[in-house]
Amino acid sequence: MGLVEQWRRIRSELPDDWGAATLNVTVPRADQRSRAAALLGPASPGRLGDDLRVSVHRAGGGIGPDQAGKLFRKLDEARIRGTVSLVTVDERVEREEAPREALAGAWDRALAGVPADWSDLLCELQLTSTDHLARAALLTAPINPTRVPAQTAFRFRVARTFGYGASPQMTRRCFERLDTEGIRGSLTLLHVLSDTHNVATQGPVWRVAGKAV
Repeated sequence: MGLVEQWRRIRSELPDDWGAATLNVTVPRADQRSRAAALLGPASPGRLGDDLRVSVHRAGGGIGPDQAGKLFRKLDEARIRGTVSLVTVDERVEREEAPREALAGAWDRALAGVPADWSDLLCELQLTSTDHLARAALLTAPINPTRVPAQTAFRFRVARTFGYGASPQMTRRCFERLDTEGIRGSLTLLHVLSDTHNVATQGPVWRVAGKAV
Protein backbone atom coordinates (compact mmCIF):
# COMPACT_ATOMS: atom_id res chain seq x y z
CA MET A 1 0.00 0.00 0.00
CA GLY A 2 1.34 3.42 -0.95
CA LEU A 3 2.15 6.10 1.59
CA VAL A 4 -0.67 8.39 0.49
CA GLU A 5 -3.20 5.59 0.92
CA GLN A 6 -1.83 4.83 4.38
CA TRP A 7 -2.31 8.47 5.33
CA ARG A 8 -5.87 8.44 4.01
CA ARG A 9 -6.70 5.45 6.22
CA ILE A 10 -5.15 7.09 9.26
CA ARG A 11 -7.00 10.33 8.54
CA SER A 12 -10.34 8.51 8.20
CA GLU A 13 -9.89 7.00 11.67
CA LEU A 14 -8.98 10.23 13.47
CA PRO A 15 -11.56 11.60 15.92
CA ASP A 16 -13.88 14.33 14.72
CA ASP A 17 -12.29 16.88 17.04
CA TRP A 18 -8.66 16.18 16.11
CA GLY A 19 -6.40 19.18 15.85
CA ALA A 20 -2.89 17.88 15.21
CA ALA A 21 -1.48 14.47 14.39
CA THR A 22 2.14 13.33 14.71
CA LEU A 23 3.13 10.72 12.15
CA ASN A 24 6.09 8.36 12.00
CA VAL A 25 7.43 7.65 8.51
CA THR A 26 9.59 4.54 8.28
CA VAL A 27 11.68 4.07 5.13
CA PRO A 28 13.48 0.68 5.30
CA ARG A 29 16.00 1.38 2.56
CA ALA A 30 18.80 3.62 3.81
CA ASP A 31 19.51 4.93 0.30
CA GLN A 32 15.95 6.32 0.07
CA ARG A 33 15.75 8.07 3.45
CA SER A 34 17.53 11.26 2.43
CA ARG A 35 15.34 11.54 -0.64
CA ALA A 36 12.23 10.98 1.47
CA ALA A 37 13.31 13.69 3.92
CA ALA A 38 13.87 16.11 1.03
CA LEU A 39 10.44 15.46 -0.48
CA LEU A 40 8.86 15.94 2.94
CA GLY A 41 10.78 19.19 3.37
CA PRO A 42 7.71 21.50 3.44
CA ALA A 43 6.54 19.59 6.53
CA SER A 44 9.88 20.19 8.34
CA PRO A 45 10.32 16.51 9.25
CA GLY A 46 12.28 15.59 12.35
CA ARG A 47 14.57 12.59 12.70
CA LEU A 48 14.20 9.84 15.28
CA GLY A 49 16.85 7.25 14.58
CA ASP A 50 16.17 6.05 11.05
CA ASP A 51 12.59 7.32 11.05
CA LEU A 52 11.05 10.66 10.13
CA ARG A 53 8.49 12.51 12.24
CA VAL A 54 5.89 14.75 10.61
CA SER A 55 3.19 16.88 12.25
CA VAL A 56 -0.08 17.53 10.43
CA HIS A 57 -2.37 20.31 11.64
CA ARG A 58 -6.03 20.46 10.86
CA ALA A 59 -6.16 24.26 10.95
CA GLY A 60 -3.05 26.45 10.89
CA GLY A 61 0.33 25.92 12.53
CA GLY A 62 1.91 23.83 9.76
CA ILE A 63 0.96 21.62 6.85
CA GLY A 64 -2.69 20.61 6.57
CA PRO A 65 -4.22 17.21 5.81
CA ASP A 66 -4.44 17.79 2.06
CA GLN A 67 -0.86 19.08 1.89
CA ALA A 68 0.32 15.98 3.74
CA GLY A 69 -1.42 13.82 1.16
CA LYS A 70 0.35 15.64 -1.66
CA LEU A 71 3.74 15.15 -0.01
CA PHE A 72 3.15 11.44 0.49
CA ARG A 73 2.04 11.17 -3.12
CA LYS A 74 5.41 12.60 -4.17
CA LEU A 75 7.13 9.82 -2.24
CA ASP A 76 4.93 7.24 -3.96
CA GLU A 77 5.73 8.74 -7.36
CA ALA A 78 9.45 8.53 -6.49
CA ARG A 79 8.86 4.82 -5.69
CA ILE A 80 9.94 5.26 -2.11
CA ARG A 81 8.51 2.42 -0.06
CA GLY A 82 7.71 2.93 3.58
CA THR A 83 5.19 2.87 6.40
CA VAL A 84 3.17 5.72 7.87
CA SER A 85 1.95 5.24 11.42
CA LEU A 86 0.16 7.47 13.90
CA VAL A 87 2.17 8.42 16.98
CA THR A 88 -0.04 10.94 18.75
CA VAL A 89 -3.19 12.91 18.06
CA ASP A 90 -4.26 16.06 19.88
CA GLU A 91 -7.75 17.41 20.18
CA ARG A 92 -8.60 20.61 18.43
CA VAL A 93 -8.44 23.52 20.84
CA GLU A 94 -11.32 25.90 20.35
CA ARG A 95 -9.95 29.37 20.91
CA GLU A 96 -12.28 32.20 21.69
CA GLU A 97 -11.80 34.73 18.95
CA ALA A 98 -13.28 38.09 18.26
CA PRO A 99 -16.22 37.79 15.87
CA ARG A 100 -15.09 38.05 12.28
CA GLU A 101 -16.85 40.47 10.00
CA ALA A 102 -18.71 38.92 7.12
CA LEU A 103 -16.63 39.12 3.96
CA ALA A 104 -19.20 41.08 1.98
CA GLY A 105 -19.20 43.70 4.73
CA ALA A 106 -15.40 43.69 4.85
CA TRP A 107 -15.37 44.32 1.09
CA ASP A 108 -17.72 47.30 1.45
CA ARG A 109 -15.54 48.72 4.22
CA ALA A 110 -12.35 48.21 2.16
CA LEU A 111 -13.81 50.07 -0.83
CA ALA A 112 -14.93 52.91 1.42
CA GLY A 113 -11.29 53.49 2.34
CA VAL A 114 -9.78 53.78 -1.16
CA PRO A 115 -9.57 56.98 -3.24
CA ALA A 116 -12.69 57.94 -5.13
CA ASP A 117 -10.87 57.64 -8.48
CA TRP A 118 -9.47 54.13 -7.88
CA SER A 119 -9.27 51.99 -10.98
CA ASP A 120 -7.37 48.78 -10.13
CA LEU A 121 -6.91 46.66 -7.00
CA LEU A 122 -4.74 43.70 -6.10
CA CYS A 123 -6.39 41.92 -3.18
CA GLU A 124 -5.71 38.98 -0.89
CA LEU A 125 -8.25 36.76 0.84
CA GLN A 126 -6.86 34.84 3.83
CA LEU A 127 -9.07 31.93 4.92
CA THR A 128 -9.31 30.63 8.47
CA SER A 129 -8.90 26.95 7.56
CA THR A 130 -7.36 24.76 4.87
CA ASP A 131 -10.63 22.81 4.94
CA HIS A 132 -12.24 25.70 3.03
CA LEU A 133 -9.69 26.10 0.24
CA ALA A 134 -11.35 23.95 -2.41
CA ARG A 135 -14.88 25.22 -1.76
CA ALA A 136 -13.77 28.84 -1.59
CA ALA A 137 -11.91 28.49 -4.90
CA LEU A 138 -15.11 27.22 -6.52
CA LEU A 139 -17.37 29.89 -5.06
CA THR A 140 -14.99 32.70 -6.05
CA ALA A 141 -14.14 31.34 -9.50
CA PRO A 142 -15.62 34.42 -11.27
CA ILE A 143 -12.89 36.64 -9.76
CA ASN A 144 -10.13 34.26 -10.95
CA PRO A 145 -8.44 33.62 -7.58
CA THR A 146 -4.80 32.54 -7.53
CA ARG A 147 -3.55 30.40 -4.64
CA VAL A 148 -0.74 31.91 -2.55
CA PRO A 149 1.95 29.21 -2.10
CA ALA A 150 2.30 27.81 1.43
CA GLN A 151 -0.60 29.96 2.69
CA THR A 152 -4.33 29.53 3.16
CA ALA A 153 -4.92 32.48 0.88
CA PHE A 154 -5.93 33.61 -2.60
CA ARG A 155 -5.04 36.73 -4.57
CA PHE A 156 -7.20 38.35 -7.20
CA ARG A 157 -7.56 41.54 -9.19
CA VAL A 158 -10.46 43.97 -9.40
CA ALA A 159 -10.99 46.55 -12.14
CA ARG A 160 -13.46 49.32 -11.57
CA THR A 161 -14.52 50.12 -15.15
CA PHE A 162 -12.33 48.28 -17.67
CA GLY A 163 -9.22 46.18 -17.97
CA TYR A 164 -8.09 42.93 -16.38
CA GLY A 165 -9.91 41.99 -13.18
CA ALA A 166 -13.37 41.26 -11.82
CA SER A 167 -15.89 44.03 -11.30
CA PRO A 168 -16.51 45.31 -7.76
CA GLN A 169 -20.09 44.03 -7.97
CA MET A 170 -19.06 40.49 -8.96
CA THR A 171 -16.42 40.49 -6.24
CA ARG A 172 -19.00 41.34 -3.60
CA ARG A 173 -21.33 38.66 -4.93
CA CYS A 174 -18.58 36.06 -4.52
CA PHE A 175 -18.02 37.17 -0.93
CA GLU A 176 -21.76 36.86 -0.28
CA ARG A 177 -21.53 33.24 -1.44
CA LEU A 178 -18.74 32.59 1.05
CA ASP A 179 -20.73 34.27 3.83
CA THR A 180 -23.77 32.12 3.04
CA GLU A 181 -21.73 28.92 3.54
CA GLY A 182 -20.07 30.18 6.70
CA ILE A 183 -16.60 30.48 5.18
CA ARG A 184 -14.72 33.17 7.05
CA GLY A 185 -11.47 34.97 6.47
CA SER A 186 -9.78 38.35 6.28
CA LEU A 187 -9.48 40.66 3.30
CA THR A 188 -6.46 42.84 2.48
CA LEU A 189 -5.99 45.35 -0.34
CA LEU A 190 -2.35 44.86 -1.31
CA HIS A 191 -2.13 47.53 -4.02
CA VAL A 192 -4.42 50.32 -5.18
CA LEU A 193 -4.05 52.29 -8.41
CA SER A 194 -6.05 55.35 -9.40
CA ASP A 195 -7.13 56.74 -12.74
CA THR A 196 -5.13 54.31 -14.92
CA HIS A 197 -5.53 54.38 -18.69
CA ASN A 198 -4.95 51.27 -20.77
CA VAL A 199 -2.97 51.78 -23.95
CA ALA A 200 -3.11 48.62 -26.10
CA THR A 201 -3.02 46.55 -22.89
CA GLN A 202 -5.47 44.86 -20.53
CA GLY A 203 -4.34 47.02 -17.65
CA PRO A 204 -1.44 47.55 -15.24
CA VAL A 205 0.87 44.73 -14.19
CA TRP A 206 2.20 44.15 -10.68
CA ARG A 207 5.37 42.17 -10.01
CA VAL A 208 5.05 39.89 -6.97
CA ALA A 209 7.95 37.55 -6.12
CA GLY A 210 9.29 38.08 -9.63
CA LYS A 211 6.01 37.12 -11.34
CA ALA A 212 3.54 39.30 -13.20
CA VAL A 213 0.06 39.39 -11.71
